[in-house]
Amino acid sequence: MILGYLRVRLRLRQARTLKDKRQVVKSIKDKLANGFNVSIAEVDDLDDRQLATLGLAMVSNETHHLKVALGQVVEALRSHPIAEFLEHELDTIPV
Repeated sequence: MILGYLRVRLRLRQARTLKDKRQVVKSIKDKLANGFNVSIAEVDDLDDRQLATLGLAMVSNETHHLKVALGQVVEALRSHPIAEFLEHELDTIPV
């Protein structure tokens, strides 16, 4: 079994309050979880209204499959109309 994880940092310029941020982050999390079958959580920058750091995880029996699937998540986030993609970290771990 292999665990793939992805850490993504986003800027939410239009978020004026933490409530605005939560709405955008929830929307992103729901779309990614349903569209790519990944587990996802906000893992950092919880009190910053314009930054969001998301952690995503996926399990597979092939490293290539994980890298391709998580790469598709990165591309989906790069083209998000509201969230500006800042950086990401992708890795796999044999479990």
